[in-house]
Amino acid sequence: MVELKTDTSIEAMHKAGQVVARALTAAREAAGVGVSLLELDAVAHDVLKEAGAGSPFLGYRPSFAPTPFPAVVCASVNDAIVHGIPDGYRLRDGDLVSLDCGATLGGWAGDSAISFVVGTPREADVTLVETAERALAAGIAAAVVGNRIGDISHAIGTVCRAGGYGIMDDFGGHGIGRRMHEDPGVPNEGRPGRGMPLRHGMVLAIEPMLIAGGRDDYHAAADGWTLRTNDGSRAAHVEHTVAVTDAGPRVLTARDGL
Repeated sequence: MVELKTDTSIEAMHKAGQVVARALTAAREAAGVGVSLLELDAVAHDVLKEAGAGSPFLGYRPSFAPTPFPAVVCASVNDAIVHGIPDGYRLRDGDLVSLDCGATLGGWAGDSAISFVVGTPREADVTLVETAERALAAGIAAAVVGNRIGDISHAIGTVCRAGGYGIMDDFGGHGIGRRMHEDPGVPNEGRPGRGMPLRHGMVLAIEPMLIAGGRDDYHAAADGWTLRTNDGSRAAHVEHTVAVTDAGPRVLTARDGL
């Protein structure tokens, strides 16, 4: 069931979303050659703690997971698409990093993700990240009252496929509110004019995940969490929490300059 949020609730979700934005910004600024993924997780954790916010990631255990998630961010590097567990790996020049972070504040959740290159970037990685961001922008632009979920999915998929990238067919965006994952699901590819109508008060986490090699397949790593590309190609993951309103889409996790 989809819960329509009141304007007051959307304002509360914006506060949670801004904590996420600050956590991701701080972690991005801390990232550099030689910095470990655990250190980036600690930076994000400090931002959440300072804001009095909790983490919907820490201790989360969906049905597929062998263990509860042990961190406040997912840190996915190079061929890891999503759900990477932060560990002692130290970033190297040219690594492509995706950081996904959530926060709960006042009973409401926010969720967002960024992708970036550490040190000297490969041209192909820059294009991949830029395309992921354009796909996210297209999905957000389609999140308007009167459209349908399929319009968001189609907008994202069109940008991704035009770039020659693969798309995970069974992972995508989702509703968000009191819980991090709510109805409806928001696939990253679909047919326009199909699916649930978008109404004022719907809040969605829109999150393109692009596979550089062009294939759609992937596999779970030994940790049971990290999802990696089957062909070893790199991946990018970007996400915003977006409220559908009569005045247009409102990005609740917007970051300055990002």
